[in-house]
Amino acid sequence: MISAPFVPAPDLLAAVPDPRGGGVAHGGAGHRRVAESQSQLLWIAFGGGADQGWMRLLRPGFRHCFAALQDDLGWTVLDPLSRRLLVTRLAVEAEFDLPGFWRRAGCRVLGPFLPAAPAQGLPSAMPFSCVSLCRALIGPAAPFAVTPHGLFRGLKKKFPNKENVLDVGRVPG
Repeated sequence: MISAPFVPAPDLLAAVPDPRGGGVAHGGAGHRRVAESQSQLLWIAFGGGADQGWMRLLRPGFRHCFAALQDDLGWTVLDPLSRRLLVTRLAVEAEFDLPGFWRRAGCRVLGPFLPAAPAQGLPSAMPFSCVSLCRALIGPAAPFAVTPHGLFRGLKKKFPNKENVLDVGRVPG
């Protein structure tokens, strides 16, 4: 068996031009420019399933939270599960009403928010959880919270008009 020589993959971030002029950007700033070049909206959903015993200690209906980013091409769902992060690009049309779908499935949905720019300071000392992921996506404007219900209450207080509830009932007449 003959093996081909190892050829390193090109550094895609190294090819991004530096916005300050004069060549190519260095370091980890490329991801920032990619994120800033796309308009995205952030939606946060809260659900009540308790797939682990300790989750029964949390408030029913607020035992988990997850997020979706909407851009011009469609939806990306970020769902922090136990011991792993699930990131999925949904195979639906860009116009698909994902927040409405989640509401019909029994979730409370807040949004849209504008995702935060990459953090400039030190990383948070909070352990990774569904709440810490959603807070990181919102950025410095996110209220302090440890539980999904605490995050929901904090967001409702700080952004009172971010829960878009659609009434689908019939109008009497």
